[in-house]
Amino acid sequence: MTVTAPAVVSARNLCLTYKTNDGPVHALSNVDLDIERGEFVSFIGPSGCGKTTFLRVIADLETKTSGEITVNGMSPQEARSARAYGYVFQSAALYPWRTIEKNVALPLEIMGYPAAERQKRIADALALVNLSGFEQKFPWQLSGGMQQRASIARALAFDADLLLMDEPFGALDEIVRDHLNGELLKLWSATGKTICFVTHSIPEAVYLSTKIVVMSPRPGRVTDIITSTLPRERPLDIRETPEFLEIAHRVREGLRAGHSYDG
Repeated sequence: MTVTAPAVVSARNLCLTYKTNDGPVHALSNVDLDIERGEFVSFIGPSGCGKTTFLRVIADLETKTSGEITVNGMSPQEARSARAYGYVFQSAALYPWRTIEKNVALPLEIMGYPAAERQKRIADALALVNLSGFEQKFPWQLSGGMQQRASIARALAFDADLLLMDEPFGALDEIVRDHLNGELLKLWSATGKTICFVTHSIPEAVYLSTKIVVMSPRPGRVTDIITSTLPRERPLDIRETPEFLEIAHRVREGLRAGHSYDG
């Protein structure tokens, strides 16, 4: 008898409602989704549709109102205690008074890793994001793209299987963003991690993902789940192919359908 491993993230009828002085705000409504091990899943939708909220529920930074969600078969609270994920925020959020090495070391220090193991993990994480040699630099000495790579290294340092990324390249110019998209695909291929990635960019979502989750305006609903047919190896010029454009068209149609939803 074959035992099937649980999905890395599994949500059923997931709802989240905020209570405010102006009345309830329905952030997520009946979200059903499975994210399997090794997938690269992008979440796309208009501002306020619940993309980041869903990531924060996975990370136990927000609490569902109803429904079910598991992370590696555990509750989000248990997964957080087990250090089951790394989180990369919209801004690099590096401490300016700490060197890049010390910024990457921070979660390892909190978790109590021995000094020798910390150094090895830091070196490995910085090598994965091509920042070897910048250990003693301070954040202000690096470009915005390099700071975000340092932030990714920090999330990779304790080697969690799940990487949550909340629009990490949104503030960067298009040339840097394209470069980091390519670097992120290489990192994903090298590590085999499961990645959940929030974006507002249709080309970015299609280029990076094995699966694209299209969400409607608040209350956040899933309007489409698109499994990519693109090959794992993706040069930037794949964006000009008919297959890429067809997937992008479906994403765009899903966004339009969400906007026209009248429920």
